[in-house]
This record gives sequence, structure tokens and C-alpha cells, in this order.
Amino acid sequence: MSAAADNAAPAQWILPDWPAPANVRALITTRTGGVSPGPWGSADGGGMNLGDSCGDTPQNVAANRRRLREFLPAEPCWLKQVHGTAVVNAQWAAAGVAADAAFAIVPAAVCCVLVADCLPVLLTSADGRGVAAAHAGWRGLAGGVLQNAVTALRTGLADDSAPLLAYLGPAIGPSRFEVGPEVLDAMQQSLPGAASAFTDHAPGKLRADLFALARQALAQVGVTQVYGGGLCTMSDPERFYSFRHASPTGRQAALIWRNE
Repeated sequence: MSAAADNAAPAQWILPDWPAPANVRALITTRTGGVSPGPWGSADGGGMNLGDSCGDTPQNVAANRRRLREFLPAEPCWLKQVHGTAVVNAQWAAAGVAADAAFAIVPAAVCCVLVADCLPVLLTSADGRGVAAAHAGWRGLAGGVLQNAVTALRTGLADDSAPLLAYLGPAIGPSRFEVGPEVLDAMQQSLPGAASAFTDHAPGKLRADLFALARQALAQVGVTQVYGGGLCTMSDPERFYSFRHASPTGRQAALIWRNE
């Protein structure tokens, strides 16, 4: 079944298709549906840029966040993402706290991450008692942000073996994500099978599969029910913001919460 918002979200936004519990809701915005112009805009109207540090005006960002809020039970837990591995409780975290993942056990606390090529990962417990969202660029993946998010969620549930489901949102795809060998080296420090997610591309250059790396990281902590993946932000710049395609650009959001 699809875990969707209670209100009908704009058709261009993504409602993750995964077998989440009935009380779990999730939503991923795209670059359409807002008011932002220029490089933050969209081909069919204003852009839905939700990032407040990518050059758009504060007024536009605020208007877009108000638009998003119409489809949510509460204001999202907005993070100051730093490509790190810190995880916070969305119920208590102050707005703008430096972290790259959030979890929630109480109803209506909205976990949120912003992305524009990095991988958003949504998590839910199989029983619908807890949810989490993580921002997983290559630095976060190498550092263990997904493992940390899983551990924090299970700790909140008071069950260190709680079965979880994961959904991989839009990110730069394996045919477009060009990196240097230092990225492979960093990944191999925490993911022994990381090399299988890299292919040779050009002298001194590789292409990396963030989706495959995320699956490896999740498997390390026993999360094997993984859905989504495959939507490439850089290959579809009319639908998604992509930092590697154009700069400046905006940010789309991946959000998850639970109802009673």
C-alpha cells in the first residue's frame, strides 16, 4: 500500500509506494508547486524550493514552507544539514539544529530532510510506532548516518531488534554520480562490499551507486526490506532540483510522520 498524506498532495509530488503501516504517512516534494522564480523555479510555474540557504529569498522559502504545511499535521523538524551523522528526536529538536537525520515516536512529529542529489531515506517500524528520515550523501553514508538513524529509532522504540522498512527517495543515479577514488576509500572503511557499487568511468574517476551503498549500510543493521530507489535527480532536472546539474538550485523535501 502507499503511505500518503491525509490531504491530497499535488499530483507532481511523490507518495512513496511501499508496504508501510496504515498509520504512517510519507511525502516527497519536487521542484513544482511553489512560488520561487529563476533557478529555483519550474517549467510549469513557481518552484517549490524549501531550502533556506541556497540563494532564494526568505519570503519565497517561507511561502513554499507554508504551502507544504497544508499537507502536514505539524511544522516539520527543519534541520541544519552538515553532511554528518547526528540524529535528533523530532519531537524535541530545536529548529535549525545541526543534524542529518531525525526520528519520531510520538504521533504528528514530522521528520524532514532536504536534498538536491543526496539520497533521502525514510524509515518506519513494521508496527508503525516510530519513523525516521535521513539525509545520506556520500559523506554521511561513509560515516554511518543510516546505521545511526536505525539505532536511534530502535532506541526510541526500546527494542534494539525492531523490524524496520526503508524507502529510498530520488537522488543522483549511478550513471551520473562521478566521484574520485577517495570516495571509494572512505566507503570501504565502513562498508566492506562498497567496491561493488562503483564502476570505472575515466582516468581517476569512478561512478558511484548511492542506492546500492545505502542498501549495504541498512543491511549492516538488519534492515533488508528496502523499497524505492532508481529516480535520478540529475537526469530529470525539470522534475527535481539537482546541485550537480545547475547551481544555484533549490531543495526538495522528504518527510515522514505517524498518526495515532
